[in-house]
Amino acid sequence: MVSRTETRAEALRLRQLFETAGAQAVETDILQPAEVLLDLYGEDIRGRAYVTSDALRGEQMLRPDFTVPIVRMHMNDGAEPARYTYAGEVFRQQEGTPNRANEYLQVGYEVFDRSNSAAADAEVFSLLRKALGDVPHRAATGDIGLLMSAVAGLKTTQNRKSALMRHIWRPRRFRWLLDRFSGRLAVPESRAVLLAADDPHLGGGPMIGLRSRAEIDARIDALREDAAVSLLSSAEVDLIDALLSVRESLPNALERLRDIAVDMPSIESAVERLALRVDALSARGEDVDGLDFEASYGRTSMEYYDGFVFGFYVEGRSDLPPVATGGRYDALTRVLGKGDAIPAVGGVIRPGLLLELERGEA
Repeated sequence: MVSRTETRAEALRLRQLFETAGAQAVETDILQPAEVLLDLYGEDIRGRAYVTSDALRGEQMLRPDFTVPIVRMHMNDGAEPARYTYAGEVFRQQEGTPNRANEYLQVGYEVFDRSNSAAADAEVFSLLRKALGDVPHRAATGDIGLLMSAVAGLKTTQNRKSALMRHIWRPRRFRWLLDRFSGRLAVPESRAVLLAADDPHLGGGPMIGLRSRAEIDARIDALREDAAVSLLSSAEVDLIDALLSVRESLPNALERLRDIAVDMPSIESAVERLALRVDALSARGEDVDGLDFEASYGRTSMEYYDGFVFGFYVEGRSDLPPVATGGRYDALTRVLGKGDAIPAVGGVIRPGLLLELERGEA
């Protein structure tokens, strides 16, 4: 059994490794402003965060990860370019997986650099892989930016695109919306009757709930407007399905995505960014032919990722969390920078799990 003292020593070793790579060691408060940051994490972390409040500071949460606080710190007063490393506890409820710790140490490496995003992606990936040492692992990579670009290019209304964008990280809901917007899923009969009525309130019972009649009418008007929108074409839906089904070695996936881009030009830029990343990974000595790429990978992780995503897993151990994960979060810097932005990418390692794997105790 790995002790807390041993885990802290391993966290310090990893942080020093990242400092040697050029990162500045920083710290963030354990208590973070929930009202400001909680929505940035997405549905999964929102449901697992420990939230409290007091009269002076308002709603606060125990730090569920470091990336968002680090971005907030950098966008307030950070110099550019910048590389940061950190080590400390994060806190997440584990109701669905009670065997996993709800408090554990996390060590990370974050890069804020405008000069070469592909090179920064490869730098973070390779450095975290190096930090894993000889621990056997499987690497998974993906790119959320591909699906975002595909949605942005759909021939439909901005409202429908926004709905799909919001649910990229909830695959079942995303699928439901795609089927509804394309007519593959019929409109519920109760909604059809409601929208067809001259006066939806006629014959209804008393007003119940918090919405006013004006708010209800506005919602019905929005539903009627949406119902009048032309359906997504089957060809567009089939292309998104083809995109999401890509799961091959990195070079083969790139060729498949280039084929899809012929009929879906909106993803061309994202595909070429992937090509640059492949070259940058190869330049770092990574065996790109042996790297897996999954277009759907990362869709159930942090919602602030908007590009390259990756994770390192123990083969055949689905009961274990990933040893390390990371990704690109350019849009997050824009949100916390109040309009200012800088390309950024980072990753984190669980030092306790890494020690257990090294000792064969996991």
